[in-house]
Amino acid sequence: MPSPIRLVPVTSDNVEAACALTVRPDQSGLVKPVAWSLAQAYTTPETAWPRLIADGETLVGFVMAFLDVRFNPGKPDDPLRSGLWRLNIAAAEQGRGYGRFAVGAVNDELRRRGSTRTTVSYVPGVYGPEEFYRKLGFRPTGELSGDQVVAELELA
Repeated sequence: MPSPIRLVPVTSDNVEAACALTVRPDQSGLVKPVAWSLAQAYTTPETAWPRLIADGETLVGFVMAFLDVRFNPGKPDDPLRSGLWRLNIAAAEQGRGYGRFAVGAVNDELRRRGSTRTTVSYVPGVYGPEEFYRKLGFRPTGELSGDQVVAELELA
């Protein structure tokens, strides 16, 4: 019987293992390291929802959601958004469904909090995650967040 995949909080017992998670070398310029994400989570606890992805007792990745953020705070009509902030799947664990599981778990948490859509932004390019997000149903909005494409998924 396969081990259950689940999200677990980052704790003092697993933070070192969390920071040791690394993506493939060709992806390293596309997503910040876990340690960077944890620093952002620490400084924005009202916004960040960081979790580790575990398969049994093995940590296989990291996911972090953002909650109720304005991408363009200077624009009065800019909506509050929630969505996927970071997704890091360990290089040796990619292609096994962990990313799909993590995005689904974030979507479930956002639904639980009353959200009707999930937003993600990503760096476009050959090694980027665009195809992964498209397969999950995300569609580009036509907006950019810095140099990243913004995409959304309606939550049913």
